[in-house]
Amino acid sequence: MKTTILKLGRATVVGAAVLLAPGLAAAQEACSIYTVKDGDSLGSIAQAAFGSFDYQMIFNANRNLIENPNKLVPGTQLKIPCEDGSLPGEQAAEAIIQEQEAKQAATRKRSNLYEPPIKLVSGSGWEPYTGENLKGGGMLVRLATTALQRGGNDREFTLSFVNDWQAHLDTLLPLGAFDISIAWYKPEDCSNLEAMDENTRYRCTQLDWSLPIYESVSAYWTRTDSDYANVTAYSDYAGARVCRPEGFSLAELSSEGLVEPVITLVQPPRPEDCFRMLVNGEVDMTLLDLEGGDAALKAVPEAQGVVEPNPNLSKLQTIHFVSHKTNPRGRVYLTLLNRGLNEMRETGEWYAIIQDSLADFNNLK
Repeated sequence: MKTTILKLGRATVVGAAVLLAPGLAAAQEACSIYTVKDGDSLGSIAQAAFGSFDYQMIFNANRNLIENPNKLVPGTQLKIPCEDGSLPGEQAAEAIIQEQEAKQAATRKRSNLYEPPIKLVSGSGWEPYTGENLKGGGMLVRLATTALQRGGNDREFTLSFVNDWQAHLDTLLPLGAFDISIAWYKPEDCSNLEAMDENTRYRCTQLDWSLPIYESVSAYWTRTDSDYANVTAYSDYAGARVCRPEGFSLAELSSEGLVEPVITLVQPPRPEDCFRMLVNGEVDMTLLDLEGGDAALKAVPEAQGVVEPNPNLSKLQTIHFVSHKTNPRGRVYLTLLNRGLNEMRETGEWYAIIQDSLADFNNLK
C-alpha cells in the first residue's frame, strides 16, 4: 500500500477535555486484578498502582465494566495494566499489532477498480493523540490509518499535518482539500442550537461524524491551594478565570453555562501555557483531558505538586473522525473507518495501538 506523508504549517492546537480523580488509597498493584472496595475511585486506584492521577489507562482497559468513572461499583474486578501497557496474563501490545498485521497481509485482496486515495489531515501539538513527532503520527492517527486496512478495507490514503486546526473546519474540509480530519470532540447535545457558541453550532450542523474512536475523561485543573480546588458543582466556577487553549472545543463549558461574562475565558496557544498561568496565578482553572493534561504537566515541572484535577467533577468526551457534509464521499469514508474500528476492538488491536502509542510518547519525555 502506498502512503504519502505531507508536512504543512507550524504549530497550534485542538479540542479536548480532561480528568476526574482520587478517593481512598488501596493495596493494588500494576499488572494485577483488583477488586473495587467501597470508597475507591479510579484516581485513588491509579495513584496506588502508578503514582499518578491519570487513570485513563485503567479506564481504557475496563471500559466494558465501567459505566460511570465517577462511581465505581464495589466488587467490580478491574484489570490493572502492566507498566508496558499490556493486560494481566495477556499479550503485549506489540505482539497483538504484529499478529493483526500478518493476518491482513495474508488475506489482502486487490481490486481492479481504481479508487482515489482518501485524503487524511491532522495536526501537531495535541500529544499524545496527534503529532508529527509521535509514532505513526500519534494514537488517533494510527487508529485511522490502521482502520483503513481492517474490516475488509484496503484503501490507500495520504496523510498531511496542518497545524492550524480551525482551518480544517473553516477551509480544508469544505473546499475538498481533505476528506477526513483526525480528530474532534463531538458536542454532547445538539438540540439547542441557539444556546451554543458559534464553534459548537458549526460542529453540530456542518460535520458528519464517525463512531466514537476514543473516550477521554475531562478534568478541571486548579492550584491545590485555590478556592476552586474541590468545588462540587459546575456553577461554583462562576467568576473564575478559565484557561482553554486556542482551537479547543468550548462545548463542555457552554453546556454548563460557563460562558462569558459568567467566567473570563483565556485562550493561550498550548495546554502547557494554561498550567504556567495557573502556577503564576493568572487563571483559576483549566479544562484538559487526563492524558493531555498529564502530558502538559510533564512539560511544566513547576506545576507538578502544585496543580491537580478536581476530584469531584469530570465528564466523558467522545473523540471522532469527521468529514464535511458537502463532501459527496465523506459518509462512505466514515463507514470504512467505522468498519475497521469495530474489527480492531474485537481483536484487541484498538487497545494495543493505544497502549503502544502511549508507551512511545512516554519514552519521548
